[in-house]
Amino acid sequence: MKLNLQDIPRVKNISKEEFIKNYFKPQKPVVIERFIEDWPAYTKWSLDYMKDVAGDKIVPLYDDRPVDYKDGFNEPHAKMKMSEYVDLLKSKPTKYRIFLWNVLKEIPQLQKDYTYPDFGLKLMKSLPMLFFGGRNSHTFMHYDIDLANIFHFHFEGKKLCILFDQKQSDYLYKIPHSLITREDIDFSNPDFEKWPALKKAKGWQCELNHGEVLYMPEGYWHYMKYLTPGFSMSLRAIARHPKNLGKAIYNVLIMRHFDNLMRRIKGQKWIDWKNAEAVTRTDKSF
Repeated sequence: MKLNLQDIPRVKNISKEEFIKNYFKPQKPVVIERFIEDWPAYTKWSLDYMKDVAGDKIVPLYDDRPVDYKDGFNEPHAKMKMSEYVDLLKSKPTKYRIFLWNVLKEIPQLQKDYTYPDFGLKLMKSLPMLFFGGRNSHTFMHYDIDLANIFHFHFEGKKLCILFDQKQSDYLYKIPHSLITREDIDFSNPDFEKWPALKKAKGWQCELNHGEVLYMPEGYWHYMKYLTPGFSMSLRAIARHPKNLGKAIYNVLIMRHFDNLMRRIKGQKWIDWKNAEAVTRTDKSF
């Protein structure tokens, strides 16, 4: 048995009007295959190019180890030079990933390689973020703290993307006071005997190739698995729906600080309670 996933629609290209009508307003995902072929990044950006322009930069690395109460919010598990990290990606599979690496701040010259596309949404130009991963490395299923509209541009290789909207949260074993599901769920090959509620979840999937753009609507859950070494850039636009905007403000101003406080007070017991509560709450809904 597999997850109930439908293929994300694909278009070769799209106008602003078509995007707003067919995908933004109904809040549906789409893959745009040839939208950035006029960007210098389309031909230039590769792992080798990133090694050349950012080789001496020290980059934060994350893996798929379970959350520990001692970990701060988005605290990296390791660090190394970008040149060493690219060599590692190309030499063997590794769990280490880079995420939320700010292009604008770290390598300003990369800004010359892309433009901010006009999708009819106001993109946050101060937050172009890069994400890197090795073969078979993956993110936890999660949604972004600001519930933004996300445009995810992929470079080099292939990447599996699995998405769910917020209506599916009851079936995903969501961790309370958090933005992730149970970390021990392999969404690319789930164990339905252990996680039976997943049978009810209805989502989307695609494989992203070099130069393709994935639009993820506001607050969509997403799981990313690198089928080959590669990297992506995300541009984002603020949530427009009042409910999502309210959730984003709550997450940023209250939720993450409350969670960090409880980690300091209760330690690992807080993490263990949240993991158990994710199953209890999901089982009630299921």
